[in-house]
Amino acid sequence: MAKSKQSSLWRWPKLLLQSKTGTVGFLIVFVVVFVAVFADSLAPHNPAANNLGDMLKPPAWLDGGTSAYLLGTDNLGRDILSRIILGTRVSLLVGIFSVVVAGIIGILIGILAGYYGGLIDNILMRIVDSFLAIPSILFILVVLAVFEPSIMVLIIVIGFTNWVTYARVVRGEVLSIKEREFVKASKSIGTRNGIIMLKHIFPNIISSFIVISTLSVATTIILEASLSFLGLGIQPPEISWGGMLTDGRNYLATNWWLVTFPGIAITVTVLGIIFLGDWLRDVLDPRTQGRK
Repeated sequence: MAKSKQSSLWRWPKLLLQSKTGTVGFLIVFVVVFVAVFADSLAPHNPAANNLGDMLKPPAWLDGGTSAYLLGTDNLGRDILSRIILGTRVSLLVGIFSVVVAGIIGILIGILAGYYGGLIDNILMRIVDSFLAIPSILFILVVLAVFEPSIMVLIIVIGFTNWVTYARVVRGEVLSIKEREFVKASKSIGTRNGIIMLKHIFPNIISSFIVISTLSVATTIILEASLSFLGLGIQPPEISWGGMLTDGRNYLATNWWLVTFPGIAITVTVLGIIFLGDWLRDVLDPRTQGRK
């Protein structure tokens, strides 16, 4: 038994090393998470400290740049690198926890609809269809216009608009799983529906949930940056990559580094998450195993 667990544990690193995209994605995600966790220690300067004497300093390798500000400074003399490092934490918080909110709602509704079927399925799926008919970005903008934007509000509103995907995928999985012999056997011996859904249905849909969640984190990070760019996301003094793009858009023609480096941070992070999600899909979905 111990050997079996040990071999199963080592299976994942071996599979990861066999995939170039998976390895690259894992390394990027690992670095991003590490930076987010230790952001306060890694930031070389106070990201909120204004220093008008050093405003709009170019990156260190350009004329006029200095090694004190490797990526330059913004229009208030704040260190770009330090702000990118602190912005990592906000992006991951919103991306991960909004997916958790969406996953909880979507899995619950998907399991109930798929398992019980009939009237319950019809009612829940009509609710899903109603949410699909509402433009998610419009709904988010309306909510953020009513409530004061904050990290918690963003997490809740983004999660509440993204649960539909989980519900539809989970429902389809449950419709198939509930017809299998081990589920029918549990019903025949009088096992309660709640126990069946928890012990037999849920473990068999977790792989699909992981794959969808990984890709959803990437899209949520982009959505958060877009909302912050529009001024409806994270508000100052909180630091976000989208907010940095907003601060630097008026200086794009003359001081390109104000928007370029936050944009690169968003792009690299999203690509890393997508690469890792692509690898997880290939590993967890037997229909795609062996492609890489």
